Amino acid sequence: MKAQVNRVGDLASEKVGPMASQARDAAGHARDAAAYARGSAGDKIYVAREWAAPKLDAAAHSFEEQIAPKVSALLSQAASRVDPRPPVRSRKWPMLLLFTGLAVGAVGFALYRKNSEQWTDAMKENAAGASRWATDKARATSEKVSDLTDEAASKVEAKAGKLGDKAERKADQASRKLS
Repeated sequence: MKAQVNRVGDLASEKVGPMASQARDAAGHARDAAAYARGSAGDKIYVAREWAAPKLDAAAHSFEEQIAPKVSALLSQAASRVDPRPPVRSRKWPMLLLFTGLAVGAVGFALYRKNSEQWTDAMKENAAGASRWATDKARATSEKVSDLTDEAASKVEAKAGKLGDKAERKADQASRKLS
């Protein structure tokens, strides 16, 4: 039996020896292929991460700005509906509104008084200016009328003088003819 085991062992070593070296070679090739695949996969993963990072960031901001407020409001609303305590009414708001209204009214009254005084002063200045303007216009108009009447009077006088001279000449001629 020992002989058979030795013989099977010899036969196995003869057959297994070349296969072992082929297996070693295949393992070396597999190791090289795995190293290449690891490097290639690392590059591809880097590129994928480089592409995915801005997309994930944009999605996070979109979620934060659009969806999260709606979810938060929904949860707050649900919490207020579930809460067994009745809401406490604040008594500060009516007083705050009253004092705010009084303050706004006081400021409005002060501005009204200030504006009415300014308006009165402006109207006085405008009235004085209008009065001066009317007086100046009246003087200018009376001077123009006086100049025009003087001019008309001098023209009428000149015309009357010419007509008077002409009438005298005609009267002299008529009296000479009659004599």
